Amino acid sequence: MVSRLKVGIIGGGGWLGRAVGAALLGKGVVAPAGLVLSSRSGRVKGFDAWPEVQVTSDNRQLARQADIIVLSVRPEQFAAVAIDAPDKLVISFMAGISLATLEACTGSRRIIRAMPNAAAQIGQCYTPWFATPAVDVDDKTFTQAMFETCGSADEVDSEADLDYLSGLVGTGAAYPALLAEALLSHALARGLPRHIVENAVHGVVVGASQLLGRDGMVPAEMLKAMFDYRGTTAAGLQAMLDGGFQQAVEAGLDAADAAAQRMQARFAKTGQ
Repeated sequence: MVSRLKVGIIGGGGWLGRAVGAALLGKGVVAPAGLVLSSRSGRVKGFDAWPEVQVTSDNRQLARQADIIVLSVRPEQFAAVAIDAPDKLVISFMAGISLATLEACTGSRRIIRAMPNAAAQIGQCYTPWFATPAVDVDDKTFTQAMFETCGSADEVDSEADLDYLSGLVGTGAAYPALLAEALLSHALARGLPRHIVENAVHGVVVGASQLLGRDGMVPAEMLKAMFDYRGTTAAGLQAMLDGGFQQAVEAGLDAADAAAQRMQARFAKTGQ
């Protein structure tokens, strides 16, 4: 069912704002005339098929027109947004900007913080989100529907959970890319042709990883099956674990969580 509410995406010219806007239109959640995008240039690529979509460079104008305001900008750009939205639903994609700061800077009590990622572009994004008490059932229903146009989503229990998940899912393809680069580097050092190595790594990181979740297969079950087979995979897995793989992953997630906390403290202190 197409929402009758007008949605405005501040930062609609960025990759994430464009992806969410296109998904809302493509899945019929929002009508073209019900979408407003803002960008500093006043232009947004990729919306030629929807001429009724309004594009502006004026965030204040967008805030006046929209019933729902999506903040899809970098945290360091938030200070320049300067909108007044006391009666609006505000949905923020910014890591490290707390609900309290968002309320103080927008005047709205209906705030949702969410953490989508780059996979929104291919409809494979998982988005956790958390809402203030003033957000009602209709607001939550729309929010869930919006994120499901790009993949899947869950409402989480606390803002602290959302901050932690920002470092887990907000990274998008970065963690798989780190694994892929390590595999690629090692294989190239053995003298294999680059095109062979690239195809092999893609087959592991992108292709074979899709087996996770098939037929109810969870990671622990897959690992047990590989260890029980006692072959080359088991040897490789054990060496990685003995080398501190688990500890490195935990350290990375802890560091990302700490960075989110520092960002919140910094923005709260400056009032931006």
